[in-house]
Amino acid sequence: MPDSNTTDFINPSTFILLGIPGLERAHVWLSIPFCTMSIIAILGNFTILFIVKRERSLHEPMYYFLCMVAIFDLLLFTSILPKMLSIFWFNSREIYFSACFTQMYFINCFAIMESGIFVAMAFDRYVAICHPLRHSAILTNRAVVKIGLAVVLRGLLLILPFPLLASRWTYCKTNIIPHTYCKHISVVNLACSDIHASSYYSLFVVFFFPSMDVLFIAVSYIPILRAIFSLPTKDARVKTFGTCGTHLCVIFASYIPILFSSIMHRIDNTMPLYLLILMANVYLLVPPTLHPIIYGVRTKQIRDRLLSLFTPRRT
Repeated sequence: MPDSNTTDFINPSTFILLGIPGLERAHVWLSIPFCTMSIIAILGNFTILFIVKRERSLHEPMYYFLCMVAIFDLLLFTSILPKMLSIFWFNSREIYFSACFTQMYFINCFAIMESGIFVAMAFDRYVAICHPLRHSAILTNRAVVKIGLAVVLRGLLLILPFPLLASRWTYCKTNIIPHTYCKHISVVNLACSDIHASSYYSLFVVFFFPSMDVLFIAVSYIPILRAIFSLPTKDARVKTFGTCGTHLCVIFASYIPILFSSIMHRIDNTMPLYLLILMANVYLLVPPTLHPIIYGVRTKQIRDRLLSLFTPRRT
């Protein structure tokens, strides 16, 4: 089967994912760090889910939101990694037209959902620190479920126009996608139709909603920090800030790679294509790898439960 098809055709049945153009000979070697990240992410996030489910003392809103992050991380990896590794290991580059749009949809869905959960976690920290006596009354289990459903529905509905619009365009240039997965803008750029609707909408979603989420998080942390610094003793301030430090580390681990990748794409005239594609993979795959490590190291309750699993009990 040839790797390209640049002859005249309309709406091909398959696209060709090139992987990382310019680094084809290194695909097998590149699969090693990606496999390592996947093992860490899968084991780490499943461990978080197992510990929270097993320990009733962790059945609190903060840990429920943490479980949602773990689930979205696992789903994000599942959407990207299998096809990426099949390209690296077996040179299996074909992906069906419908499968490409499905992958595009779910990758963006899970990314938007996870961003929404970070806002919910910031709200949880705000209530816990600024209104501790009302925390259990405000963030009940029912409220947590409603917040989770709202986050999921937001992601599903916001991203739905991505594949709906993209599938309407006529593709008659080429079916070659220079990427490891069906990135939205890489796919629609192959169309020979007027794609302004897709471009403008994706620009709106990708920049507006994460920016709004970051703004809501920042607004939540202003009264949080004010309350922390008003505490009478240094030990109390350090202990209270520690409950927020983990959340902040996760936010930085998630948003900084996205910001860096966006900056690089803005100057893509001077950046090699393979570097841009590597960064596009890094900002999607590194945060799910770091999240369980951060929570495992910085959250005492999870760290203690994790150590207890591997430490024999004294009789």
